[in-house]
Amino acid sequence: MEDYGSRALRVLLQELPHAVRGTHAQHGDATAFVDREAIPEVLRILRDTPDLHFEMLTDLTAVDYLGEQPRFEVVYHFYSVAKNHRVRVKTRVPEDDPVVPSAVSLYASANWMEREVFDLYGIRFEGHPDLRRILLYDEFEGHPLRKDYPKEKRQPLVGPEN
Repeated sequence: MEDYGSRALRVLLQELPHAVRGTHAQHGDATAFVDREAIPEVLRILRDTPDLHFEMLTDLTAVDYLGEQPRFEVVYHFYSVAKNHRVRVKTRVPEDDPVVPSAVSLYASANWMEREVFDLYGIRFEGHPDLRRILLYDEFEGHPLRKDYPKEKRQPLVGPEN
């Protein structure tokens, strides 16, 4: 019997064969690797296909593969409350153009998650309604979860606001 995660991968492959670069589904771990330009359509299919119904974006994060090209990977985790299944979507992003379409218009929960990834990795989300730092102060230089961020880096001192 096919689980919903595997069914989601099959639907994505049927609907967007040009954008899905690979999939795997082992031990209940269903993952699709997609082109970043296709993210809005992939998310729309996962959310709006009645047989899938992945109505909840539970996590959005990034991974820094320093030394690889493309360097960054943005990772989305979805959950279907109705079907009690999960699926993961991954897309790679180059260091010289770290931009991914925003998911906020499809999943409101992406708002702060995208801001966190922007703040800590420097990956921008095109179309985000308010993309600004969420954890660090505005004068903070760099993105501390990048693997090449110097751990001894001194940051500018910021005085109390008047």
